[in-house]
Amino acid sequence: MNSHEIDYEIIGDDLQIIEVELDPGETVIAEAGAMNYMEDGITFEARFGDGSRAGDDFFGKLLAAGKRAITGESLFLTHFTNRGQGKRRVAFAAPYPGKIIPLNLRELGGRFTCQKDAFLCAALGTTLDISFSRRLGTGFFGGEGFILETLQGDGKAFVHAGGTVVRKELRGETLRVDTGCLVGFTDGIDYDIERAGSLKSMVFGGEGLFLATLRGHGTVFLQSLPFSRLADRIIAHAPRVAGSQTGEGSLLGGLGRIFEQ
Repeated sequence: MNSHEIDYEIIGDDLQIIEVELDPGETVIAEAGAMNYMEDGITFEARFGDGSRAGDDFFGKLLAAGKRAITGESLFLTHFTNRGQGKRRVAFAAPYPGKIIPLNLRELGGRFTCQKDAFLCAALGTTLDISFSRRLGTGFFGGEGFILETLQGDGKAFVHAGGTVVRKELRGETLRVDTGCLVGFTDGIDYDIERAGSLKSMVFGGEGLFLATLRGHGTVFLQSLPFSRLADRIIAHAPRVAGSQTGEGSLLGGLGRIFEQ
């Protein structure tokens, strides 16, 4: 199934939205709850799967939805279709600070593998599936478990990453990356993990026990601020006393906590 041809505009800097323009009859699929706003004439429907397997029976669609449940995503994808007479727009919001990455799957060889929660939206005809890490060590220590999400098709798809996004083109080189900073990669890239140096470096180096190793020929996208790291920082700096009216870094805040103990 050929993907629908969609136009788009990415709006904003750190908390971005993507506005997709649909011609009459065109459809875009998105994660449940990602929609920000839509113009009159656009209808939406929650469905099992991505809609790329039009000939599948109910059990085939149920199996595809079950695979999505394994990745931690919703069983349903929302399909937004322009039922109006002219061009209409629908927008989707990034879930946390970072960047929306537009992917032209045709230019990327028709296939892109990404972390399981990176997908935001795509043109109808894009196939979403899961892929299992081939190596046991990659599954246990690779930061994404055994499961990565695979996008296949010939149209446009959009994924989200935290912080600043860096695109690397590998031509046979090897790139070592913090496991949480990997967003995704194209075919031709071999993904594995290795120890982060000596035992002392692993324990005291602050870079984790393992690094992701990427080698081969293809494109790799990296993020500077994985959501897990952002969440850890927020929890570490959250007020210790619920409902406290004093600043975390203020002198009065510190004295207040002393007297409350």
